[in-house]
Amino acid sequence: MKTHRDLDVWKDSVSFALKIYKSTSSFPKEETYGMTSQLRRAAVSVPVNIGEGAARNASREFIRFLHISFGSLSEVETLLIIARDLGMINNEEYKDLQGRVIKISSQISGLIKSILKHIKHQHPGDQVTG
Repeated sequence: MKTHRDLDVWKDSVSFALKIYKSTSSFPKEETYGMTSQLRRAAVSVPVNIGEGAARNASREFIRFLHISFGSLSEVETLLIIARDLGMINNEEYKDLQGRVIKISSQISGLIKSILKHIKHQHPGDQVTG
């Protein structure tokens, strides 16, 4: 049986969270409890909620957690714009991170659509098998 660790979106979002940690390591010290912390928490929330939702093993619960991940990704996107505009990250790094946001966002949307399609072919409350 597959787990969240088998999902490309989970793998990519873990990699993205690690990249956010590296990118924020050069943020000003006075931002440790501000922008740095908020960006890191939001980025980590993406794979954490994918994993938690998949572990629930119910399609509708998984979708709910995927929507939470999507919301966290939107939070990261907004924070990255602010960080770029404040000069905390350069435009090249912003473009790289924004590209990852777009990819993961697309993956989450695709997974939600796939699960919804799967739900139509089963009874409510049935388990998701990956």
